[in-house]
Amino acid sequence: MINRKQAPPIKDAVEFDVLLKPYELFRLDNGIPVYVIRSEEQETLQLELVFPAGTWYESENMVAAATNFLMKNGTSKHSALEINEMTEYYGAYLNRNCFHENATYTLHCLSKHTAELLPVLQEVIQDPVFPEEELAIYVQNMKQKLAVNLQKCEFVANRHIDKYLFGEFHPYGRVSSMMAYDALQTESLKAFYKKQYTYNNCKIFLAGNLPADVIPMLNRYFGSSEWNGQSHVLRPDLPILPAEEKKYRIFNDENGVQGAVRVARPFPNRYHPDFPKMLVLNTIFGGYFGSRLMSNIREEKGYTYGISSQIYNFRQAGGINIHTEAGRDVCEATLAEIYKEMERLQTEPVPEEELGLVRNYMIGSILGDLDGAFQVIQRWKNLILNDLDEHYFYNNVRTIKTITAAELQQLAQQYYNREDFYELIVI
Repeated sequence: MINRKQAPPIKDAVEFDVLLKPYELFRLDNGIPVYVIRSEEQETLQLELVFPAGTWYESENMVAAATNFLMKNGTSKHSALEINEMTEYYGAYLNRNCFHENATYTLHCLSKHTAELLPVLQEVIQDPVFPEEELAIYVQNMKQKLAVNLQKCEFVANRHIDKYLFGEFHPYGRVSSMMAYDALQTESLKAFYKKQYTYNNCKIFLAGNLPADVIPMLNRYFGSSEWNGQSHVLRPDLPILPAEEKKYRIFNDENGVQGAVRVARPFPNRYHPDFPKMLVLNTIFGGYFGSRLMSNIREEKGYTYGISSQIYNFRQAGGINIHTEAGRDVCEATLAEIYKEMERLQTEPVPEEELGLVRNYMIGSILGDLDGAFQVIQRWKNLILNDLDEHYFYNNVRTIKTITAAELQQLAQQYYNREDFYELIVI
């Protein structure tokens, strides 16, 4: 019998074996790969179609995002309103996203409605017509949204810091503009769609409580023909041209009471051996609520409600970006404290107690991310789309568990040098 008066032993997250559930791989008749994670916990599923149709592949600014958005806004059989009504009738959600490298369409629905919703998804993917009136509405809405956002210091800061890091003509640094929206033409969207959204460029990621005949259904709607023909998409090699000047002060609103602070530098991407180690150092520095930046600049100084540091996970390049919003009168002081925390990491080894806390936080976060089929398929999607496998995942876990304070201090000395960082304050 269990002794209810005695508390169970506490087990640190780092003591758990972190296991990434393997996927099943199917191929439709036309060769489209389908990566599957099954689960019977809930009567729901997630179906995601991924294409190499991000901003990297566009020859005209904003074409990739506009194409991705407007595919859902009208086919030869149904209007945007009818498509939305059909998905909402079944309590489903059809979302689309456009990123730097890829663009996606994701269907969330009850498993029992899969047969009714796949024909709708097929129409959106294979038969968009890009109505002129929908493009006009899109342009108007995006220009209005841009006009509002340009009044916000944090929005302006995000646009500028990416331009400084990668160059204003690079996909990672290119930004939207009124002129780019006005220049959008239906023919450009159709041409981009025909080249990028083809059967041989499609990957499907499927997770959840799946109907027994889900693969035959996918084969019927997406695998039975070479829809949109075959297109061989070459990933262009685009040069990164960072800004020469590294310190910027922009007054976006002379009467503004708040400023956006950005401190950023280029950094190797996930293919570099230092990347998984740097994830640990970044977490200590500014990657979670108990980080050093939060403890100092929020808790002790009270300069901001929140501050964080992130590492970009881009395919061609990476970066470190520290970002926060602070009172106008303490923006410069916030910068000084950021550099002070960098220097501390360079000169003082991280105490074992703090390192142990961060290890447990990071492993606990991974365990949480693997709780459910939807989360597991996202992990696999990120690996597969970046030409990585489970060994990369397990290497990251091993690094979190074994990295030493001496290694972290050496990393800080290599990557946290003030002269390597771009700094920006926008008020």
